[in-house]
Amino acid sequence: MTDTPTDDPFADDGALDGDAMAAARGLDAADPLAHYRERFVGVTPSTAAATPPVPGDLAVPEPVRAYFDGNSLGRPTIASVERLQRFVIDAWGGRLIRGWDEEWMELPFRIGDDLAATTLGAAAGQVFIGDSTTVLLYKLARAAVDSLPQRSEIVLDTDNFPTDRYVLDGIARERGLHLVWIEADTEAGVTPEQVAAAVGPRTALVVLSHVAYRSGFLADARAITRIVHDAGALVLWDLCHSAGSVPVELDAWGVDLAVGCTYKYLNGGPGSPAFGYVNARLQSRLVQPIQGWMGVRDVFLMGPEYQPADGLRRFLSGTPPIVGMLALQDTVAMIRECGIQAIRDKSVALTEFAVRLAETWLAPLGVALASPRDPERRGGHITLNHPAMREVTARLWERDVIPDYRDPGGLRIGLSPLSTSFEEVAVGLAAVRDVLGELIHE
Repeated sequence: MTDTPTDDPFADDGALDGDAMAAARGLDAADPLAHYRERFVGVTPSTAAATPPVPGDLAVPEPVRAYFDGNSLGRPTIASVERLQRFVIDAWGGRLIRGWDEEWMELPFRIGDDLAATTLGAAAGQVFIGDSTTVLLYKLARAAVDSLPQRSEIVLDTDNFPTDRYVLDGIARERGLHLVWIEADTEAGVTPEQVAAAVGPRTALVVLSHVAYRSGFLADARAITRIVHDAGALVLWDLCHSAGSVPVELDAWGVDLAVGCTYKYLNGGPGSPAFGYVNARLQSRLVQPIQGWMGVRDVFLMGPEYQPADGLRRFLSGTPPIVGMLALQDTVAMIRECGIQAIRDKSVALTEFAVRLAETWLAPLGVALASPRDPERRGGHITLNHPAMREVTARLWERDVIPDYRDPGGLRIGLSPLSTSFEEVAVGLAAVRDVLGELIHE
């Protein structure tokens, strides 16, 4: 990855058609992952060799000027368009119910193993594709606390994603447990020191996000996991904002449990099912609370009693959402090709470029960076704070520049490394500058 030129490309008035755009195009020219953009539907023609066709008679959508929400919903891949069409015609339409015996029963585990190997740093037999993130959080967290009945506390933080907090609150009320809250800095995140101060002999489970959804803070998962284990408790990591963007080493870190969604950096599509990780050492010990027919030892026995399967299958409940997990495979294949570290390197370069533009163009307008300045402590997105950002977001959407908004006053810039160019970052942040300037002067 080529660094930004040492002579300051933003020393002039910041005009987009000047040195800033030249710097962006230079970074794109040196980007070893630039060609992956051509594999996505709806890329901007000026930043790819050509607008790639989609198969069949489907119309190609008009590209947006800048897409800054890959950390909420990733772009679809062209390969997934082809895969889904083939599935409907050949597998679903051609094989019909035979598909379950031929492939579908094992698909949650086969895709899980591929995801584990390419993205999560986990050996086979520990990752499965299943329900929504919310349901998987519930199942694994409930199983964890029930496995330590002599302990009475769940540790979590005040700035974790709402689902995590709501699910744990419900479990605490169900099981008569006490929530121990870590007061998290919304512009940073949870530190090992805070965790060490919160855990103790009553702690059953600690649930944290590896990358904070608001600030992008990257937690020290290895150190925190060790602290939790030293207290005799289990840890569950939420990987929603790191899977596919930040290297994860679940086995090496000694993690007990993890969940994550697949529609962000993994490009699985709206509402695509989440993944769950259960360390092999815990699989026979944990009893998951939503007992369904897909989690039993003999699925088609239809017996009178629930007898959980050995291994990872016991964590399934109902019929797996096969169609919903198909597109995930194409991004996993790209990650296998280029390697998660190369993706991380580009992610750091993209966010560094965005931060530099923001400091030059937006700080004079009163915008503050609400994310860690050190890229080693930051995931794949940054948040820019200003009281007018809610209105800025609405106006940007009208101009085909698409970030998202998070209270209080946060404009999130989510940069998906495989599908985002440096030129797109410059175009989008110039639009933020222009819209905010208009609002300030109205």
